[in-house]
Amino acid sequence: MAIAIVIGNTIGAGIFVKPGRIAADAGGFPLIFSVWIFGTVLCVLGGLCLAELSAMHPRSGGLYVYLREAYGPLPAFLFGWQEFLFARPASTGALAVVCITSFLRIIDVSAGPWQVVPLAMILIGLVASFNVLGVLWGARLQALTTVVKCGLVSAIVLLPWILSVTGKPTLNFGYLSETVSPEQPSLASQFAAVLLAVMWAFNGWEGVVPIAEEVKNPGRNLPLALLGGIGLLGLLYMGATIAYHLVIPISDMVIKENREHVAELLLTRSLGPWAGSVMSVGLVLSTLGTINSNLLTSPRVTYAMGRDGLLPAAFGTLHPRYRTPMVAIFFQAAMACLMVIGSAVLIQTTDYFRDRTIFDLLTDCIVFAASLFYTAAIAALIVLRRKQPDLARPFRTPWYPWTPVLYIVAYLWFILSILFEQPIEGVFGILLILIGIPYFMLRAKPT
Repeated sequence: MAIAIVIGNTIGAGIFVKPGRIAADAGGFPLIFSVWIFGTVLCVLGGLCLAELSAMHPRSGGLYVYLREAYGPLPAFLFGWQEFLFARPASTGALAVVCITSFLRIIDVSAGPWQVVPLAMILIGLVASFNVLGVLWGARLQALTTVVKCGLVSAIVLLPWILSVTGKPTLNFGYLSETVSPEQPSLASQFAAVLLAVMWAFNGWEGVVPIAEEVKNPGRNLPLALLGGIGLLGLLYMGATIAYHLVIPISDMVIKENREHVAELLLTRSLGPWAGSVMSVGLVLSTLGTINSNLLTSPRVTYAMGRDGLLPAAFGTLHPRYRTPMVAIFFQAAMACLMVIGSAVLIQTTDYFRDRTIFDLLTDCIVFAASLFYTAAIAALIVLRRKQPDLARPFRTPWYPWTPVLYIVAYLWFILSILFEQPIEGVFGILLILIGIPYFMLRAKPT
């Protein structure tokens, strides 16, 4: 079950929607596949470190707990602050845009950004209202959509091979050597841009550690869940990447109209237009599931922070009938709508963002901010080895200290690359985090 949480919490829209963007940035399959391997290894290194942290501190909160134990309340608060203020809302907004775009593709309706934006806002409002009705309703929707999205990735991985075995010539190994002119100028910038998209696809791999308190035998099961879940995700993602590039020429992937619809294109070329429509329906359900996950879990953290006095008291209240954190849920929904509107305005009015999509703009900001806290959390392993040397460690990170050091070095390079290549997004993310410092000083209670 814990492995299922890792997989279900991670698979969203990245593996379906990002391949076209990745192809345009890299220009060739060898680099693309190398980055998928690198991203998987990075997550495995991070999983080995978080396995020790979660086993020694098996309490609800995940990264929030490790940051607090290692550095004190302020860094932990800033992690919760960025989740509350923009990380989860931006994720929700980005996925709502993909969900609506896929739905419009099913009914064969073309729409510009200002037609998609209000529909995405309506969708966010509906899912938020659904979650206010009770956690059971949200959990049922989550279970259904997790099964759907795991089935979709498996179909992408296996279908072309099954068709080839049965006599339909679907695979073309010559496509693997085809190249296009990459949009990123240098090899380093190509690698960083692809890694940005890859890490969005892996975003959420640590999703089991916030519920560590509820996992039986955490010293054994949390490491198994993290490593098993990440390993299965890596195999699925790399298998899907191979399938995409064996069925679709990279020159077709990079066409703007195709970039966010490579998964549908694969099924259309394998089985016909009806299969592409089925994939679009599946993508609607997959993104709907992740939107629901965001509005199911994240407002509970906001509720806890409001109850503890770190946010206004209204966030720490429950609906009198449904006993759900209604204020926190609707606030996150409202922030998601603002993120969608703001991104659309930036894309329409500024040359810097004109060639971006709402989805790419929002997800790039999320990954950058998350990377800062992932790096700090992995560094917490080194800090706590010195700060809490006598605390029981049911699982010890192998190859210490090289495991956390390699992760930290790789992520620092990644963060600096984003700042160099996309400075506005990086600086904007940092400023939103830093805004939390004066707020914390004014509201945080002494501990």
